[in-house]
Amino acid sequence: MDISVSKQSIREATDKMNDAVKHLEEELRTFRAGKANLSLLYPVEVDYYGTLTPLSQVASITAPDQKTILIQPWEKRMIPIIEKAIFAANIGYTPQNNGEQIRINIPPMTEESRKDLVKRAKAEGETAKMSIRNARRECMEAHKKFKKEGLPEDCCSDADETIQRETDSFNKRIDEIISAKEKEIMTV
Repeated sequence: MDISVSKQSIREATDKMNDAVKHLEEELRTFRAGKANLSLLYPVEVDYYGTLTPLSQVASITAPDQKTILIQPWEKRMIPIIEKAIFAANIGYTPQNNGEQIRINIPPMTEESRKDLVKRAKAEGETAKMSIRNARRECMEAHKKFKKEGLPEDCCSDADETIQRETDSFNKRIDEIISAKEKEIMTV
């Protein structure tokens, strides 16, 4: 058996670990910290002539101040459709329209809601770590199989050490991401 199969399994595992970190970052981007954050509207898709289209492709989205998100549709007829899409996306805010644009007011967060948001962020971090552990486990099981099929024992143990180092590195990265998000959330 060739050592390249071991390297390939490590590469696949690190790709899965990297995907877990990217997913965590995407999830945390939608967490609001009491400030107008345009990424809150990323999941919103509107029915634009029969096609689900991201909100950013049918309107200009800005944050004129820290407590307001302003949506300026490129077509006036889109205002009620955009409002409906925002409600359907269940982002937790009520859009207000004045016939020309849609405004979303972001209320300040309480201490309690900040702590709850930090708990949710930490839970997302644990989910990402679980994905990383699963990728490590799959890789190590593959190495055991390769060992039975004739891959030298020292190659398998070296590969296991490598995947453990990668796991530790990704877990540290997740801790740093969660710590930074916690600091952002708790800053008033």
